[in-house]
Amino acid sequence: MRVREAFQMSFFAIIVLAFSMSMDAFAVSVGRGAAMGRPRLSETIRTGVVFGVVEAITPVIGWGAGVAAANFVSAVDHWIAFSLLAAVGANMLHAAIRNRPEEKEVRPTMSFAVLMATAIGTSLDAMAVGVSLAFLQVNILVIATAIGAATFLMSSGGMLVGRLIGERFGRIAEGVAGVALIGLGGSILYEHLLA
Repeated sequence: MRVREAFQMSFFAIIVLAFSMSMDAFAVSVGRGAAMGRPRLSETIRTGVVFGVVEAITPVIGWGAGVAAANFVSAVDHWIAFSLLAAVGANMLHAAIRNRPEEKEVRPTMSFAVLMATAIGTSLDAMAVGVSLAFLQVNILVIATAIGAATFLMSSGGMLVGRLIGERFGRIAEGVAGVALIGLGGSILYEHLLA
């Protein structure tokens, strides 16, 4: 039985996925907010919109690539979905644990081009997750919208509270999100093997 027939995402799983995907942007925004001291509301909203839109688009791109390849990998699609989610989760967990001194040098102001490049860099994991979603029975537009909205909220909020909670909390949240993605991948594999 293919994963598409064996696993459907619940509302709770979509929320967990959406907020897990937003943790990279949250961690970066916390660092920016801490560096800026008192970020302006316009800067906060601009950061949230850019991160949210990019984070919503990238899983759709990954999903399209996955759908194109789905017929060729139907025998192992559950392992692909698990591997991609687990790899993204492990990468987030590793990034949260290791010391990242380069983020301490974030400049208080950031041009739109640099902001866009940062948003794309933090959303590449969402593209990989989008590939894995192509093997599941999901509505990619609902999930992409949820990811974009969660990222907008988390990156805007990260900017506002960055000066209060500091960069360390952003890394802790990213680590928790990594564990959640590994767990989601494990549940997909478990449900497929059980079926």
